[in-house]
Amino acid sequence: MGFLDRLSNGWNIAMSSFKVLKEKKDLVLFPILSSFSILLIAGSFFTGFGFAIDWDMDKLEGYNSPLYYFLIFIFYVINYFVVVFFNMALIHCTRLYFRGEEVSVRDGLKFSMSCIGVIFSWALLAATVGLILKIIQDELGWLGKIITGLIGVVWSIAVFFAVPVIAYENVGPFQAVKRSSQLMKQKWGESLAATFSFGLVQFIGIIVVGLPLFLIGSIVHPVAGIALAVVGVFLVISIISAAQTVFVSAIYHNIDGDLDKHFNQQLVNDLFQGKSKGLLN
Repeated sequence: MGFLDRLSNGWNIAMSSFKVLKEKKDLVLFPILSSFSILLIAGSFFTGFGFAIDWDMDKLEGYNSPLYYFLIFIFYVINYFVVVFFNMALIHCTRLYFRGEEVSVRDGLKFSMSCIGVIFSWALLAATVGLILKIIQDELGWLGKIITGLIGVVWSIAVFFAVPVIAYENVGPFQAVKRSSQLMKQKWGESLAATFSFGLVQFIGIIVVGLPLFLIGSIVHPVAGIALAVVGVFLVISIISAAQTVFVSAIYHNIDGDLDKHFNQQLVNDLFQGKSKGLLN
């Protein structure tokens, strides 16, 4: 199958994920709750720390001090924990949906609460990786940015299925990375068509939604235009994020059946048909 065919199939699968969200609109609440939670928790943390040092940033003794990196690590842990918590809730809701069961935000949150331990373990691993990359970037300058960029891409591909793996396979974080990588080799092949499709939809959505809202708000005041545009872009990103999570869940659970309710299995198999020498081989 050629790249254009894979791109077409990836686009069709992405559109199918939006159909799920159209039928269950409340699932978009998960990425919205995730974003607000990160802002509130991180904001509270850094505000509290600011009061503790009397807002004297010189006490950090330089941007690369141990205290600086400790704060970065804590922020990463919080960030990854919150993101995975709500992504896992969404994935569980899509699993219920694919089974034809009733779906509610409460069910998803309850499931994630039952997995607090494994979510925290994963957050620690992801934060450690993030901190290592941050240190490399700070110490090596432009070369560090190139190295961390390449490693970041490989890491993102390797952990593509990490959330459903830690949710349903009762494994630790290191095993989750290994299992996710195995799934990628089996399902993804060399094609990144689906990721490109979501990126394209998000880009178009930001322009189509953000620009008109900015112009409308600017009629009243430029600040109002910026505020409306920010809200619009935030909603677009939340919808895309939810659709991507639905996509991951569907591929992981090998959904088949009617396209109006589920993904077309043949499209999934065609898009993710692996080759003996895939991207991670």
